[in-house]
Amino acid sequence: MTTVLLLRHGRTTTNASGVLAGHQPVGLDDVGQAQALAVGERLAAAKLPLAAVVSSPLPRCRETLSLALPDFSDISVDEGIVECRYGDWTGRPLKELAKEPLWATVQAHPSAAVFPGPEGESMAVMSARAVAAIRTWDARLTESHGADAVWLACSHGDIIKAIVADALGMHLDLFQRIAVEPASVTVIRYTPLRSFVLRLNDTGGDLSPFVPKVDEEPTSDAAVGGGSGGSV
Repeated sequence: MTTVLLLRHGRTTTNASGVLAGHQPVGLDDVGQAQALAVGERLAAAKLPLAAVVSSPLPRCRETLSLALPDFSDISVDEGIVECRYGDWTGRPLKELAKEPLWATVQAHPSAAVFPGPEGESMAVMSARAVAAIRTWDARLTESHGADAVWLACSHGDIIKAIVADALGMHLDLFQRIAVEPASVTVIRYTPLRSFVLRLNDTGGDLSPFVPKVDEEPTSDAAVGGGSGGSV
């Protein structure tokens, strides 16, 4: 199957102030913009032939991609990898939310957490839709571009952590042990038997190892026959 680079958006104004953004249309701050440009430099240096780029519909992901991949115009938007719907928690300071009884559930038993309010989503539903979206894209691109294709999806911290947990065969209740920083790159390769997490929370590494290898055609009889002077 193909290889997916999961990019978290750059730092936002709410990340910097310790507020739970949720689905609010917040943008990147100066640090986040610099982070997005730095990711773009890494991608350009690696010369990755991206078969597709998929984004959460929220502005912070779209802005990250516009800075990181300004020449990539054919970006697909997928609601499946949009941020968790935090309901009535949206827009509130994290230090205030940490005093709520639900906070302990979110941290220790997230598979049972359901965020309050009519717009609130459960973390189990969030995980299921995000994993389904990534696996569907991966299967589609494998069919259309071949098993060596590389693609990128820009999403959010909890979304990427849930996808990583699934790829590692971890229960969702353990996903808070995974760190995914703003503008970090996490790399997963899916195969028919299992998935492999090749990079996690990478904020500066060389991405060129993920350029697909092109098989070279044999150039001599020796290459075909296994060596000179011998017979089979």
